[in-house]
Formats: sequence, structure tokens, C-alpha cells
Amino acid sequence: MPVTRRHAAAALAALPLALTGAHTALAHGPERSGQPERPGRGGTVYIAGDSTAAPKTADAAPETGWGMALPLFLHRARTVANHAVNGRSSKSFHDEGRLTPILEAIGPGDLLLVQFGHNDEKTDDPTRGTHPHTTYRQYLRRYLDGARARGARPVLLTPVERRRFDADGHARPTHGEYPEAMRALAAAENVPLIDIQATSLAAWNRLGPDGTLRIFLHLAPGEHPNHPDGKQDNTHFRPHGAIEVARMVARGLKESRLLPPGTVRRLDDTVPESAITWPAG
Repeated sequence: MPVTRRHAAAALAALPLALTGAHTALAHGPERSGQPERPGRGGTVYIAGDSTAAPKTADAAPETGWGMALPLFLHRARTVANHAVNGRSSKSFHDEGRLTPILEAIGPGDLLLVQFGHNDEKTDDPTRGTHPHTTYRQYLRRYLDGARARGARPVLLTPVERRRFDADGHARPTHGEYPEAMRALAAAENVPLIDIQATSLAAWNRLGPDGTLRIFLHLAPGEHPNHPDGKQDNTHFRPHGAIEVARMVARGLKESRLLPPGTVRRLDDTVPESAITWPAG
């Protein structure tokens, strides 16, 4: 049945509630068999990732990384240190030394969220490309080992899905074997996994081709001064999309029990796009 604007609006309005039952996969270590050890309400959530999570400046607006929206769902005592950078893979982020300042600062009570995949898939680029079941897992393990060596808790996030639909309007996966490789690593290493790939794919499927236009960076000509000719980007997010992906991440953090009660908030609230701000470049 064709997707109408009425259907898309209804699906979009229902998204926060629909995500309540979204799939979150967690790999629990042996220490998780009983009551989990919980860090205090304070502490820092570090993010290592690519452009889908990265902070943006005013000259890139309205493009928004989900890491910019994550603080909206956390208690104000829980700081978010967003180190994600445009265009990076698990390999290039590490090889450029960008993991080093995180490991110099991170410690007990902190979390390290690790989400890579989009640029690891660019295997024709030797500075970024990895192979899912070998070098991808090898590089991800360096993030896990580094965080754990400093008493922090690493959390793996499968890469958020792009906006791609088949001729029948069904959302299609775009990340090949990378999400499964990360799931396997999480299970092998007893590391929590938040399955954003599965959660976002299900959400985009519910919203359909029209409904997801408000999630991704699709702009009409003249809609925003930074893009006078318009924009059609099926990878990066508008403010609303970044908020909804951050909601998925926050819900996964709550369900993982890595954060104490009261740390994650507003999961079922409507969060206005005006809550997003872009600093000067």
C-alpha cells in the first residue's frame, strides 16, 4: 500500500513509543550474573565514532550527530564527552591517535560508547577500510582493552542504519557483515552491545520512505541558508533524527543496567528540535 503523508505523520508521532519495545541486544560478562556493579550518578560517557555521532558546528547545521542529542536523555550530572569525528573508521580513528586522549581521561565509573562501521566498509581506502571478521574486530578490541585497563566500561554500538528502501517500501540493511561481526565480538569479549543497527532498521521500516525524510538530512531548496540548493543525504541526520537515534542509545543504556536508576530520563517525552544548538565553527 502506498505510503501517504498521513501514514508517515502517524508513524513519526508514534516513534518515541514504538522504540519502547525496540530490540537491544546485550552481551553480559560473568560479573553480570548477579546484581550488577553500578557506577555513581556522576561520571562521563565518552563517545568514539564517526559522523553519524559527531558534534557539528554552525556552518554544518542543520546536520546533527546523535551524540549532540544524547545529553538530553541523561541526568545533568552525567557528562557526555563526544570525541566522534566525521569520516573516521575504527582503524583511522585509532591510527590518528584519537583514542589516546580518551584513554588518558577515562576511568572508573565512566563508559566508552564505540560505534563504527560506515567508513570501515570503504575497503578501497587503505587508511579506513577494515574487514568485518578480522581487522574490524581487531581494532574494536583495542577500544575495549583500553577502557577496561583503566577501570571503565566499554559498550559496543552497531552502526545506525542509512535510509534505503526497496521498491516495496521496505527498509533495507546497508552494513553487510559488520553488525554481525560486532555482535560476535561483544559475545566473545563479554561486553555490552546496544544493537542500534537492528533498532534503527526496524524504526525506519515503520516510518517508511516518506516518514524517514524528517529523520535524515533532506532539505528543500531555500529551506536552510547553509544548503541553498537543498540537500538529499540518506546517512546523516536532521535534529529530529539525531534526537530519535540518541533516544535509542539512551534506552539501550538503561536496559543494559550500566547506569543507575534516574540517570536516563525523558525516554517517552517529545523533545523539541530547538534543544539542539550548534557552536560557531
